[in-house]
Amino acid sequence: MLGLWSALTLTGALYASWLGYGGRGFAATLTAFAFFFLVILLFAARGVSDWLAARFGAGSGYMLGVAVFLVYLIYALGTNSFAFARVGAVAGLVFVPLVLAASAERRPPGSWQDFLILAGIWACVKFSPSHWLWPYPGGRLAYVFTVLLCVNVALASFVLLRKVNGIGYSIGWGRHWGFFVVASLLVFSCIAIPLGTGMHFIQFSPQWGQWKSLPLLSLGILFFTAWPEEFLFRGLLQNMLARASNSEFTGWWNASILFGLSHITNMGFPNWKYVILASIAGFFYGWTWRKTGSIFASALVHAGVDVLWHFLFRTV
Repeated sequence: MLGLWSALTLTGALYASWLGYGGRGFAATLTAFAFFFLVILLFAARGVSDWLAARFGAGSGYMLGVAVFLVYLIYALGTNSFAFARVGAVAGLVFVPLVLAASAERRPPGSWQDFLILAGIWACVKFSPSHWLWPYPGGRLAYVFTVLLCVNVALASFVLLRKVNGIGYSIGWGRHWGFFVVASLLVFSCIAIPLGTGMHFIQFSPQWGQWKSLPLLSLGILFFTAWPEEFLFRGLLQNMLARASNSEFTGWWNASILFGLSHITNMGFPNWKYVILASIAGFFYGWTWRKTGSIFASALVHAGVDVLWHFLFRTV
C-alpha cells in the first residue's frame, strides 16, 4: 500500500508541476492530498485497522479525526484560504460523526446513529459547498478533497470507533473473484445497454481520441468515485441494513434501491432514468460484494461500468 501510495502521489505531483503549479499553496494542497490518500490506502492493507484498534482502542478514531482536522488547517493556512466559517464547517463535518459514533459505541451495528452518520456523509459529498471549502486551486480539486475527507471520517467512525465487521475494506484478490467481477460487468452491460438505449438515456458514441487518458482516468474513477461509493453503499449501508433486518437479501435490495435514488439529482431533478439504471447497477455491485466480501471487487465492477460509459457512450 505504501508503494502504491508513493507511486500515485508522486505521479500526481509531477503532473501538477508540469501544469505549472508550485509554491506554498501547492505544497499545502499536496500535503493534504497525500495524507488523506495515505489513510485510505493504508486501511486497505491487511491488519492495519486491527493493529490501531488494539493499540489505541477507541482513541484511534479520535486521533484520526484530529489529524484530519489539523491537515485541513495546513491546507487552509498554506493556501491563504483560512476563514473561521470554513474551519467551523469542517470541524462539524469531522467531529459530529465521531460524537454520534461514540454515543452508539455499545450498540450493535445498524443503530439510528449509524444511519444518520451515513446520511450526513452522503449529503456532504452530494450537496456541501465543496468549492467554498476547498477553493485552491480554483476549486478544481474540491470534489476529490471532499470525497477524501468523508472517507477518512467514515473510517474513523465505523472502522475504528464502531468496529463494524464485514466491511471488506481491503485491496487484495481472492479465489474466483475474476469470475464474479467479469460476470457482473458483462451481465449488467447486457441489461443496461439495451435498456438505457431504449429509454433514450444513452447513445453509442465512442470517444476514440480520448483513449490515451484511459489509465489515469480509470485510476481516478476507481479511487475517487467507485471505491468511496462502494465503501458507503455496500461495505457500510448494505452491511448494516442486512444486520438490522436479519436478512442479507433485504439489505442487498434496499441498499441497491437507495443507491439508485441517490442519483436522482444527477443531470437534472428528478432523473428517474438515471435512478433505474443506477439501481440495477447497485444490484450487481451488491451481488459482487456479497460473493467476494470485498468492496475492492465491487469497486472494480463499478469502475468498469463508469469507464465504459465514459469512453463508449454519451448521455442523451
